[in-house]
Amino acid sequence: MRTLKGPAIFLAQFMADDEPFNSIDAMAQWASQLGFVGLQVPIGNPAFIDVALAAESKDYCDELRERVAAHGVEITELSTHLEGQLVAVHPAYNEMFDGFAPAELRGNPSGRTEWAIQQVKLAATASRNLGLSEHATFSGALLWPYMYPWPQRPQGLVEEGFAELAKRWRPILDAFDEQGVNVCYEIHPGEDLHDGVTFERFLAAVDDHVRANILYDPSHFVLQQLDYLQFIDFYKDYIKMFHVKDAEFNPTGKAGVYGGYLDWKDRPGRFRSPGDGQVDFKSIFSKLSQYGFDGWAVLEWECCIKSPEQGAKEGSKFISDHIIEVTEKSFDDFAGSDIDKDEIKKILGL
Repeated sequence: MRTLKGPAIFLAQFMADDEPFNSIDAMAQWASQLGFVGLQVPIGNPAFIDVALAAESKDYCDELRERVAAHGVEITELSTHLEGQLVAVHPAYNEMFDGFAPAELRGNPSGRTEWAIQQVKLAATASRNLGLSEHATFSGALLWPYMYPWPQRPQGLVEEGFAELAKRWRPILDAFDEQGVNVCYEIHPGEDLHDGVTFERFLAAVDDHVRANILYDPSHFVLQQLDYLQFIDFYKDYIKMFHVKDAEFNPTGKAGVYGGYLDWKDRPGRFRSPGDGQVDFKSIFSKLSQYGFDGWAVLEWECCIKSPEQGAKEGSKFISDHIIEVTEKSFDDFAGSDIDKDEIKKILGL
């Protein structure tokens, strides 16, 4: 058993142009004042990290670590959620996902993909230079428009889609392996890796690559009506990262899993701040501790009702209150006795 680290906070939903959300130094101070001890950092904003420089310069990474450490926090992982998304984009989403790429690459899907792959590879080296062992990302999706089988999918479509996804990710996984860093795919609707079955398909397609692992976020499983506790039992050996995000699912006679194109606040399935939804975090923290997960418990704030500031303030305490300091002894040790083989045989009647 292991004790989880935390609380940490994913900065993506908080980064903005106004203070204290416009630089890593200001956000490190802000997060520390709320009780966080870790920062999960997206790579796309140079005010937080220059990923190309981080991949090139160990000195830059050491200086960056010292800057955040001065506020009592540390960088826990880097994230390429947006860049990973662009590794594989179905043409139906080209215009919508072009906003994730530099302006000069918009309207150029192949160039956008090459750029995204390079950015994720840079994050591998940057992670190593920062002394990190895990990395958060999305898989991207070639098959998502065909998730529901109507019209009937042509035979071989899914297999070809996963073969192409694996072809694109295999060199990236190899690059992470060279740096000694795990790629942790957030299992997420909208991605080709959106549940356990699709993760297994991908894992088989990349020949069980040692660096292909999981970022566990139970909120996405609530919205799919997937058993998020048994998921831990199945995939405990692959779960290397953990997002603490809550959700609730309240179906009606008018809408269910697919949401009816409603706004988030009106959907049957919606994200909530930790403690405000239906996720059984006590059982999750217990299972992760039991199975020896010693990574970070990272707040990801996404709530359709509560403000991000209140969500962050409450989220820090919520995680701290749920982290289990695992025991190093059995509760009934007091009743034990020294091993005596002769006595054992006598007890057994031997």
